[in-house]
Amino acid sequence: MRAMILAAGRGERMRPLTDQCPKPLLPAGGKPLIVWHIEALVAAGIREIVINHAWLGAQLEAAIGNGSTWGAQVQWSAEAEALETAGGIVQALPRLVHGRDSQAPFAVVNGDIWTDYDRRRLPQIASQLEVLALDAWCVLVPNPAHHREGDFLLAGDRLVPEDIHGHAQRLTFSGIGVYQPALFDGVAPGSRAPLAPRLRAAINANRAGGERHDGAWVDVGTPERLSELDAMLVGRYSSNPSNPYKFSEPQGA
Repeated sequence: MRAMILAAGRGERMRPLTDQCPKPLLPAGGKPLIVWHIEALVAAGIREIVINHAWLGAQLEAAIGNGSTWGAQVQWSAEAEALETAGGIVQALPRLVHGRDSQAPFAVVNGDIWTDYDRRRLPQIASQLEVLALDAWCVLVPNPAHHREGDFLLAGDRLVPEDIHGHAQRLTFSGIGVYQPALFDGVAPGSRAPLAPRLRAAINANRAGGERHDGAWVDVGTPERLSELDAMLVGRYSSNPSNPYKFSEPQGA
């Protein structure tokens, strides 16, 4: 399968660190944030990767190139200005779905997170979307201190509408998802469009699934959280640098 790393944001909350450096190139644990994603995807067998960019995108392309350093095959999707999540995905669709894979699901990962979520789950999820008649599958995490209200309700393996009660848990979207191309029908290429309304429409149509990840996850949104992540990674992997992708155990669909 193919995957996309979202890397077009300006990183306003990261300023002044992002004034001269694109956020995905900020280092943590001895390597740029985006390299952690590339390596984890490749370790999971996902080598065809699309990366979008807007702010200081030339620096990203110069640093990553075609991805061969990490065993990846990277294509770039340039945006004159950041198109938000759904807009950026639609702009990149010709690189994500084409030829025999024109209807195949693909994975999307936010470039400004760090997680030990097992990316080997992503192809498994993709193979099940059509069987389960789903347009989207979202990985959710326990609500962090800076986002206690969460994003979506999870009941079993389905995201459910806001008016559903019972045993649903309100959790935070991790920034990792697997999507059918049809989820983005109606979004014009080159237009700014957020992802949340597309996901909520799929939820209301009972076409969105999900799972909870209880392993490590960091939204690297501020210099303070970047510093905390750096310290965590140094401590986490200094004792076993040869195996930095000891994934958390996957939770089944």
